[in-house]
Amino acid sequence: MSTFSSLGSALSALRYNRVGLDNASQNIANVGVDGYTRRRVEATTSGVPSVPAMWARTQDAAGGVRVTGTSRMADAFLDARARTEHGRQSYLDVRQGVLDRLETGIGEPGDNGLAAVMGEFRQAWADLANNPSNEAARSQVLARGAAVADAVQLQARNFTVEADDQRMRLNSMVTEANTVASDLATTNTAVASAQMRGDDASDLLDQRDTLALRLSELTGGRAVANENGGLDFTVNGVPLVTSGRAGTLQVATGVTPTGEADGNPVTFQIVAPDSTVTAVPPGAAGEIAAVTDLLDTTIPAYLSGLGQVAQTLADSVNAVHESGYDATGAAGGAFFSYDPSDPAGTLTVAVADNAHIAASGMPGGVVDGSVADQLAETTDAESSYQALVNGLGSTIASGRRLAANQSMVTAQVDGSREQLAGVNLDEEMLSMVQYQRGYEAAARVMTTVDSMLDTLINRTGLVH
Repeated sequence: MSTFSSLGSALSALRYNRVGLDNASQNIANVGVDGYTRRRVEATTSGVPSVPAMWARTQDAAGGVRVTGTSRMADAFLDARARTEHGRQSYLDVRQGVLDRLETGIGEPGDNGLAAVMGEFRQAWADLANNPSNEAARSQVLARGAAVADAVQLQARNFTVEADDQRMRLNSMVTEANTVASDLATTNTAVASAQMRGDDASDLLDQRDTLALRLSELTGGRAVANENGGLDFTVNGVPLVTSGRAGTLQVATGVTPTGEADGNPVTFQIVAPDSTVTAVPPGAAGEIAAVTDLLDTTIPAYLSGLGQVAQTLADSVNAVHESGYDATGAAGGAFFSYDPSDPAGTLTVAVADNAHIAASGMPGGVVDGSVADQLAETTDAESSYQALVNGLGSTIASGRRLAANQSMVTAQVDGSREQLAGVNLDEEMLSMVQYQRGYEAAARVMTTVDSMLDTLINRTGLVH
């Protein structure tokens, strides 16, 4: 081994430690950047020739260290698991956020909720039964009846407006999903090109993983690594991104491009780059699936139940009211009116005059409160409403539990990924000290060898 080879070994050590310092600095600089994956310098010993000589043995020692590149501290299994769990978490969080908002709008239990208003309506009939000739009591019946109709319409309007908002939101989500899918395809192409050139593709791979995670949150789809270093993405088994090509996710039915309902369930399709159209099976994860579930199941089911409550209320009150007689002695008419196609949204009080309230059970204008007393005991609608609200409350409570349980699973997976891929400042500072000391030691070796060579070349053989 020649003396000069020691300089080469020291030089390789200088280069290695410099790269290590640069890498640690980059990790520290990106400690707060979302999606950044910690890098680690990979190196190998520059060994002796791998092919032995025929009639001799090499006398060379190892030739220092050689940097082979940097690696991302990522685990493909953890990344895939994170995408799956984030898709489920997004589904539950979006759905629960809407349900919580709807629950607040219902206001049950509370003094201003529909249940309380219906109770006050029955109490107004009871007060009229106790004093059937009292005009104030008659006015109170009309006022409380109008309050019930308003409360029912308000609930129906809140759910209808929420459905309108969610349809617009669904279109926005689909647009975002297509944008992210296009970006993922572009990133896949960039990754393949970088790896073909032998360039470091770490930043591109970080971007690839971030895009795939967001696409999973939106669609609940699945990403699989391809042979070129990119990620292919499918939505419920239908390809959306394949290498550098991205299809287009579309709402096939249920919601128009302007955000209106078309009377059909929400369905989706993917248009491939070659214009092939494939229907997407229903999914159970991702933000888009959550909004679809709300539009197709949860909101329509409640509106239907509320319509039944309104119809039950109107029909039961009307049946009793029509059996009685008003203050003029005429037979009672319908107290409530509604459109059968939308009972909750159209419920109104049909009686316009106090004198037309049929509180009496006897004709001829006889002062009697027997019909009013029967109406005070009519509770069919309240029972139906209580069952409806209890059902929604159970759904909301169950959703909260599922979201809380899922958040623990998601946090556990994210924690495992963070332990591997996250930047630890203490660890990076220790690495910097290690590389700094290594650099100083390599520099010291070069200084020592230089001093030896100076002595050998310039002083050997001198006579003093």
